[in-house]
Amino acid sequence: MTIQTRTLGNTGPQVSALGLGCMGMSALYGDVDRTESIATIHAALDAGVTLLDTGDFYAMGHNEMLIGEALRAAPAAQREQALISVKFGALRDPDGGWTGYDGRPAAVKNFAAYSLQRLGVDHIDVYRIARLDPHVPIEETVGAIAELVEKGWVRHIGLSEVGADTIRRAAATAPIADLQIEYSLISRGIEEEVLPTTRELGIGITAYGVLSRGLISGHFTAERQLGANDFRAISPRFQGENLQHNLNLVEALRKIAEQKGVTVAQIAIAWVLSRGTDIVPLVGARTRQRLTESLGALDVTLDEADLAAIERAVPADAAAGDRYPAAQMAHLGSK
Repeated sequence: MTIQTRTLGNTGPQVSALGLGCMGMSALYGDVDRTESIATIHAALDAGVTLLDTGDFYAMGHNEMLIGEALRAAPAAQREQALISVKFGALRDPDGGWTGYDGRPAAVKNFAAYSLQRLGVDHIDVYRIARLDPHVPIEETVGAIAELVEKGWVRHIGLSEVGADTIRRAAATAPIADLQIEYSLISRGIEEEVLPTTRELGIGITAYGVLSRGLISGHFTAERQLGANDFRAISPRFQGENLQHNLNLVEALRKIAEQKGVTVAQIAIAWVLSRGTDIVPLVGARTRQRLTESLGALDVTLDEADLAAIERAVPADAAAGDRYPAAQMAHLGSK
Protein backbone atom coordinates (compact mmCIF):
# COMPACT_ATOMS: atom_id res chain seq x y z
CA MET A 1 0.00 0.00 0.00
CA THR A 2 1.20 3.52 -0.79
CA ILE A 3 0.25 6.50 1.37
CA GLN A 4 1.14 10.15 1.04
CA THR A 5 4.69 11.18 1.87
CA ARG A 6 6.32 14.28 3.26
CA THR A 7 9.95 15.35 3.57
CA LEU A 8 11.57 16.16 6.90
CA GLY A 9 12.89 19.64 6.23
CA ASN A 10 15.29 20.64 3.48
CA THR A 11 17.88 18.01 4.35
CA GLY A 12 15.89 15.13 5.82
CA PRO A 13 14.45 11.94 4.35
CA GLN A 14 11.12 11.42 2.63
CA VAL A 15 8.76 9.65 5.03
CA SER A 16 5.13 8.60 5.23
CA ALA A 17 2.77 11.48 6.05
CA LEU A 18 2.00 9.73 9.35
CA GLY A 19 4.64 8.12 11.52
CA LEU A 20 4.19 5.49 14.22
CA GLY A 21 5.24 6.47 17.73
CA CYS A 22 6.14 3.24 19.49
CA MET A 23 6.70 4.39 23.09
CA GLY A 24 3.35 3.18 24.41
CA MET A 25 4.10 -0.34 23.25
CA SER A 26 6.66 -0.61 26.05
CA ALA A 27 5.89 1.87 28.80
CA LEU A 28 4.08 4.85 30.32
CA TYR A 29 0.50 4.06 29.23
CA GLY A 30 -0.27 1.00 31.33
CA ASP A 31 0.02 -2.68 30.54
CA VAL A 32 1.38 -3.70 27.14
CA ASP A 33 0.82 -6.62 24.78
CA ARG A 34 4.01 -7.64 22.97
CA THR A 35 2.26 -9.78 20.36
CA GLU A 36 -0.24 -7.06 19.45
CA SER A 37 2.50 -4.43 19.45
CA ILE A 38 4.55 -6.35 16.90
CA ALA A 39 1.43 -7.04 14.84
CA THR A 40 0.69 -3.29 14.89
CA ILE A 41 4.19 -2.42 13.67
CA HIS A 42 3.80 -4.97 10.87
CA ALA A 43 0.37 -3.57 9.97
CA ALA A 44 1.82 -0.06 9.85
CA LEU A 45 4.65 -1.14 7.54
CA ASP A 46 2.18 -3.03 5.37
CA ALA A 47 0.02 0.10 5.12
CA GLY A 48 2.97 2.13 3.88
CA VAL A 49 4.04 3.79 7.14
CA THR A 50 7.80 4.21 6.94
CA LEU A 51 8.70 6.27 10.02
CA LEU A 52 9.02 4.45 13.35
CA ASP A 53 9.83 6.61 16.38
CA THR A 54 11.38 5.38 19.61
CA GLY A 55 13.71 6.34 22.46
CA ASP A 56 16.53 4.30 23.97
CA PHE A 57 15.10 5.02 27.43
CA TYR A 58 11.58 3.73 26.71
CA ALA A 59 11.41 0.91 29.28
CA MET A 60 15.22 0.97 29.38
CA GLY A 61 15.80 -0.36 25.87
CA HIS A 62 12.73 -2.57 25.65
CA ASN A 63 11.13 -0.48 22.92
CA GLU A 64 14.19 -0.61 20.69
CA MET A 65 14.41 -4.38 21.11
CA LEU A 66 10.70 -4.66 20.30
CA ILE A 67 11.17 -2.72 17.07
CA GLY A 68 14.22 -4.82 16.22
CA GLU A 69 12.21 -7.98 16.72
CA ALA A 70 9.38 -6.67 14.57
CA LEU A 71 11.75 -5.68 11.77
CA ARG A 72 13.48 -9.06 11.75
CA ALA A 73 10.10 -10.74 11.29
CA ALA A 74 8.94 -8.35 8.57
CA PRO A 75 9.37 -8.95 4.81
CA ALA A 76 12.68 -7.69 3.44
CA ALA A 77 11.04 -4.94 1.39
CA GLN A 78 9.33 -3.53 4.47
CA ARG A 79 12.53 -3.68 6.52
CA GLU A 80 14.31 -1.69 3.84
CA GLN A 81 11.64 1.02 3.71
CA ALA A 82 11.49 1.47 7.49
CA LEU A 83 13.15 4.61 8.84
CA ILE A 84 13.91 4.72 12.54
CA SER A 85 13.99 7.90 14.60
CA VAL A 86 15.69 7.53 18.00
CA LYS A 87 15.82 9.84 21.00
CA PHE A 88 18.63 9.45 23.51
CA GLY A 89 20.04 11.13 26.58
CA ALA A 90 17.42 10.54 29.28
CA LEU A 91 18.93 8.87 32.31
CA ARG A 92 17.01 6.25 34.28
CA ASP A 93 17.51 4.28 37.48
CA PRO A 94 16.54 0.65 38.28
CA ASP A 95 13.29 1.83 39.86
CA GLY A 96 12.26 3.44 36.58
CA GLY A 97 12.96 6.95 37.84
CA TRP A 98 14.32 9.84 35.79
CA THR A 99 17.66 11.30 36.87
CA GLY A 100 18.54 13.85 34.20
CA TYR A 101 19.96 14.10 30.68
CA ASP A 102 23.41 13.51 29.25
CA GLY A 103 24.45 15.26 26.04
CA ARG A 104 28.22 14.92 26.34
CA PRO A 105 29.87 13.82 23.05
CA ALA A 106 31.24 10.61 24.59
CA ALA A 107 27.79 9.78 25.95
CA VAL A 108 26.16 10.47 22.57
CA LYS A 109 28.40 7.91 20.89
CA ASN A 110 27.89 5.42 23.70
CA PHE A 111 24.10 5.73 23.50
CA ALA A 112 24.23 5.26 19.72
CA ALA A 113 26.33 2.10 20.00
CA TYR A 114 23.78 0.49 22.30
CA SER A 115 20.82 1.57 20.15
CA LEU A 116 22.36 0.09 17.00
CA GLN A 117 22.80 -3.20 18.81
CA ARG A 118 19.30 -3.33 20.28
CA LEU A 119 17.64 -2.33 17.01
CA GLY A 120 19.75 -4.74 14.99
CA VAL A 121 20.49 -2.13 12.30
CA ASP A 122 23.66 -0.69 10.79
CA HIS A 123 22.49 2.92 11.03
CA ILE A 124 19.91 5.16 12.69
CA ASP A 125 17.93 7.33 10.30
CA VAL A 126 17.27 10.31 12.60
CA TYR A 127 19.07 10.73 15.92
CA ARG A 128 18.25 13.37 18.54
CA ILE A 129 18.73 14.14 22.22
CA ALA A 130 15.37 13.87 23.99
CA ARG A 131 15.82 17.03 26.07
CA LEU A 132 18.54 19.65 26.17
CA ASP A 133 21.29 18.85 28.64
CA PRO A 134 21.62 22.12 30.60
CA HIS A 135 25.28 21.39 31.30
CA VAL A 136 26.37 20.76 27.71
CA PRO A 137 26.13 23.31 24.88
CA ILE A 138 23.87 22.08 22.08
CA GLU A 139 26.76 22.67 19.68
CA GLU A 140 28.74 19.90 21.38
CA THR A 141 25.86 17.43 21.34
CA VAL A 142 24.93 18.12 17.71
CA GLY A 143 28.61 18.08 16.76
CA ALA A 144 28.93 14.57 18.17
CA ILE A 145 25.91 13.40 16.16
CA ALA A 146 27.47 15.01 13.08
CA GLU A 147 30.55 12.85 13.63
CA LEU A 148 28.29 9.79 13.67
CA VAL A 149 26.78 10.99 10.39
CA GLU A 150 30.25 11.28 8.86
CA LYS A 151 31.00 7.69 9.86
CA GLY A 152 27.68 6.37 8.50
CA TRP A 153 26.16 5.33 11.82
CA VAL A 154 23.50 8.06 11.61
CA ARG A 155 21.82 9.48 8.53
CA HIS A 156 20.19 12.69 9.81
CA ILE A 157 20.26 14.93 12.89
CA GLY A 158 17.11 15.88 14.74
CA LEU A 159 16.16 17.95 17.77
CA SER A 160 13.51 17.46 20.44
CA GLU A 161 11.54 19.88 22.62
CA VAL A 162 13.87 22.87 22.31
CA GLY A 163 13.17 26.56 21.78
CA ALA A 164 13.96 28.91 18.93
CA ASP A 165 17.39 30.02 20.16
CA THR A 166 18.60 26.45 20.58
CA ILE A 167 17.23 25.53 17.15
CA ARG A 168 19.26 28.35 15.57
CA ARG A 169 22.45 27.36 17.39
CA ALA A 170 22.03 23.72 16.42
CA ALA A 171 21.33 24.59 12.77
CA ALA A 172 24.48 26.73 12.69
CA THR A 173 26.47 23.67 13.79
CA ALA A 174 25.17 21.03 11.34
CA PRO A 175 22.17 20.40 9.06
CA ILE A 176 19.04 19.65 11.11
CA ALA A 177 16.34 17.51 9.51
CA ASP A 178 13.53 17.98 12.00
CA LEU A 179 12.37 19.01 15.41
CA GLN A 180 10.26 16.55 17.36
CA ILE A 181 7.83 18.39 19.61
CA GLU A 182 4.31 18.10 20.97
CA TYR A 183 1.68 19.66 18.73
CA SER A 184 -2.05 19.15 18.76
CA LEU A 185 -5.30 21.04 18.91
CA ILE A 186 -4.74 21.56 22.64
CA SER A 187 -0.94 21.96 22.55
CA ARG A 188 -0.23 24.85 20.20
CA GLY A 189 2.67 26.63 21.85
CA ILE A 190 4.99 26.04 18.90
CA GLU A 191 2.95 28.39 16.74
CA GLU A 192 4.39 31.48 18.48
CA GLU A 193 8.15 31.18 17.93
CA VAL A 194 9.21 27.61 17.24
CA LEU A 195 7.26 26.91 14.06
CA PRO A 196 8.21 30.21 12.39
CA THR A 197 11.85 29.47 13.22
CA THR A 198 11.85 25.94 11.81
CA ARG A 199 10.15 27.18 8.66
CA GLU A 200 12.68 29.97 8.25
CA LEU A 201 15.53 27.47 8.58
CA GLY A 202 13.97 24.69 6.50
CA ILE A 203 13.58 22.26 9.40
CA GLY A 204 10.67 19.83 9.51
CA ILE A 205 8.41 19.00 12.45
CA THR A 206 7.58 15.52 13.69
CA ALA A 207 4.60 16.18 15.94
CA TYR A 208 4.00 13.84 18.86
CA GLY A 209 1.03 13.91 21.21
CA VAL A 210 -1.36 14.71 18.36
CA LEU A 211 -4.13 13.07 20.39
CA SER A 212 -2.70 14.39 23.65
CA ARG A 213 -2.02 10.89 25.01
CA GLY A 214 -5.51 9.75 24.13
CA LEU A 215 -7.22 12.70 25.83
CA ILE A 216 -8.67 14.03 22.56
CA SER A 217 -9.02 10.65 20.85
CA GLY A 218 -12.72 10.46 21.59
CA HIS A 219 -12.18 7.20 23.49
CA PHE A 220 -11.11 8.52 26.92
CA THR A 221 -13.76 8.88 29.63
CA ALA A 222 -13.80 10.48 33.07
CA GLU A 223 -14.56 7.07 34.60
CA ARG A 224 -11.43 5.42 33.28
CA GLN A 225 -9.13 4.12 36.00
CA LEU A 226 -5.43 4.66 35.38
CA GLY A 227 -2.81 2.38 36.87
CA ALA A 228 0.29 3.50 38.72
CA ASN A 229 2.35 2.62 35.62
CA ASP A 230 0.37 5.04 33.46
CA PHE A 231 1.89 8.51 32.97
CA ARG A 232 -1.58 10.00 32.63
CA ALA A 233 -2.24 9.28 36.31
CA ILE A 234 0.06 12.21 37.13
CA SER A 235 -0.49 14.32 34.01
CA PRO A 236 -2.16 17.65 34.91
CA ARG A 237 -4.59 17.51 31.99
CA PHE A 238 -6.04 14.23 33.26
CA GLN A 239 -6.74 15.44 36.80
CA GLY A 240 -10.08 16.41 38.37
CA GLU A 241 -11.66 19.55 36.98
CA ASN A 242 -8.98 19.80 34.31
CA LEU A 243 -10.05 16.44 32.90
CA GLN A 244 -13.72 17.33 32.79
CA HIS A 245 -12.98 20.67 31.13
CA ASN A 246 -10.83 18.99 28.50
CA LEU A 247 -13.38 16.26 27.84
CA ASN A 248 -15.97 18.98 27.25
CA LEU A 249 -13.71 20.25 24.46
CA VAL A 250 -13.65 16.74 23.02
CA GLU A 251 -17.44 16.59 22.98
CA ALA A 252 -17.55 19.88 21.07
CA LEU A 253 -15.07 18.42 18.59
CA ARG A 254 -17.13 15.22 18.36
CA LYS A 255 -20.09 17.15 16.95
CA ILE A 256 -17.95 18.43 14.08
CA ALA A 257 -16.48 14.98 13.46
CA GLU A 258 -19.91 13.37 13.34
CA GLN A 259 -21.10 15.94 10.81
CA LYS A 260 -18.21 14.90 8.56
CA GLY A 261 -18.76 11.20 9.18
CA VAL A 262 -15.36 10.68 10.80
CA THR A 263 -14.12 9.95 14.31
CA VAL A 264 -12.81 12.45 16.84
CA ALA A 265 -9.32 10.98 16.53
CA GLN A 266 -9.39 11.28 12.77
CA ILE A 267 -10.43 14.92 12.76
CA ALA A 268 -7.81 15.76 15.43
CA ILE A 269 -5.05 14.10 13.40
CA ALA A 270 -6.33 15.65 10.18
CA TRP A 271 -6.13 19.08 11.81
CA VAL A 272 -2.41 18.57 12.51
CA LEU A 273 -1.89 17.32 8.95
CA SER A 274 -3.59 20.46 7.67
CA ARG A 275 -1.12 22.76 9.42
CA GLY A 276 1.52 22.30 6.70
CA THR A 277 3.35 19.72 4.63
CA ASP A 278 6.45 20.31 6.77
CA ILE A 279 4.66 18.60 9.67
CA VAL A 280 4.55 14.81 10.10
CA PRO A 281 2.23 13.66 12.91
CA LEU A 282 3.31 10.65 14.97
CA VAL A 283 0.37 8.48 16.05
CA GLY A 284 0.87 6.40 19.17
CA ALA A 285 -1.38 3.52 18.14
CA ARG A 286 -0.75 0.41 20.26
CA THR A 287 -3.23 -1.84 18.47
CA ARG A 288 -4.11 -2.57 14.87
CA GLN A 289 -7.62 -1.23 15.47
CA ARG A 290 -6.34 2.17 16.62
CA LEU A 291 -3.79 2.21 13.81
CA THR A 292 -6.50 1.70 11.21
CA GLU A 293 -8.53 4.52 12.70
CA SER A 294 -5.51 6.84 12.70
CA LEU A 295 -4.62 6.06 9.09
CA GLY A 296 -8.17 7.04 8.16
CA ALA A 297 -7.20 10.64 8.95
CA LEU A 298 -5.22 10.70 5.71
CA ASP A 299 -8.51 10.61 3.83
CA VAL A 300 -10.08 13.49 5.77
CA THR A 301 -10.10 16.84 3.99
CA LEU A 302 -10.77 19.92 6.08
CA ASP A 303 -12.03 22.99 4.23
CA GLU A 304 -12.04 26.55 5.57
CA ALA A 305 -15.48 26.11 7.13
CA ASP A 306 -14.33 22.94 8.90
CA LEU A 307 -11.20 24.63 10.23
CA ALA A 308 -13.20 27.61 11.47
CA ALA A 309 -15.64 25.29 13.25
CA ILE A 310 -12.77 23.41 14.87
CA GLU A 311 -11.21 26.69 16.05
CA ARG A 312 -14.52 27.69 17.64
CA ALA A 313 -14.89 24.31 19.34
CA VAL A 314 -11.29 24.10 20.55
CA PRO A 315 -9.65 27.54 20.58
CA ALA A 316 -5.92 27.91 21.06
CA ASP A 317 -5.00 27.72 24.77
CA ALA A 318 -8.38 26.18 25.56
CA ALA A 319 -6.91 23.20 27.43
CA ALA A 320 -6.84 23.08 31.22
CA GLY A 321 -3.55 22.01 32.79
CA ASP A 322 0.04 21.84 31.59
CA ARG A 323 1.10 19.02 29.29
CA TYR A 324 3.61 17.67 31.84
CA PRO A 325 3.94 17.83 35.64
CA ALA A 326 5.93 20.85 36.85
CA ALA A 327 9.20 18.93 37.33
CA GLN A 328 9.14 17.74 33.71
CA MET A 329 8.01 21.11 32.33
CA ALA A 330 11.25 22.53 33.75
CA HIS A 331 13.23 20.40 31.27
CA LEU A 332 11.42 21.70 28.20
CA GLY A 333 13.11 24.28 26.03
CA SER A 334 9.72 25.09 24.51
CA LYS A 335 6.47 25.29 26.48
